[in-house]
Amino acid sequence: MESDRFVTELGGPGDHRARRPGDGPEAVASQIADAVDSLATLWSVAAQDASLRLSLHQLRALRTLEAAPGLNLTTLADRLDIGLPTASRLCDRLAAAGLLERAPHPDTRREVQLWLTTHGQHVLGDVAARRAEALATALAAMAPAERAALSTGLRGFLAAQEGGFPRPGGTNGTG
Repeated sequence: MESDRFVTELGGPGDHRARRPGDGPEAVASQIADAVDSLATLWSVAAQDASLRLSLHQLRALRTLEAAPGLNLTTLADRLDIGLPTASRLCDRLAAAGLLERAPHPDTRREVQLWLTTHGQHVLGDVAARRAEALATALAAMAPAERAALSTGLRGFLAAQEGGFPRPGGTNGTG
């Protein structure tokens, strides 16, 4: 029944009136938190079904190096928000598994660059494909109108986030 569904109806641009009191930002935030937990579980299970089981930290490190090949260890640790010794041990394990390689920086002898190996790229591709398949399966179980509403809502969320929404602590997303 349409009245039982969680759908926020907007009257047009700038009209953020929720249809029911339970559709306010706090209630929606709670439901999104539940959905994120569910998505995180789906994401993790799909990754664990890949050809090589990696921890979330290992996957994050590989994804970071995929996006920014040639990072040094200090920059990788900063981007992962972990300590340098932890990052070093993480890279040791990834290198031992044949997923990344260290190479001397061409200009600075003291600096070492980190690169994904071909095997590392294949493992990341496998994880991405499994995650996409699991997500597509979940989305296929939704009604077309629900998928369209989710897509519209996610675009609105991303636009609001990119627009410098207030963050806890009084800062905004622009800085």
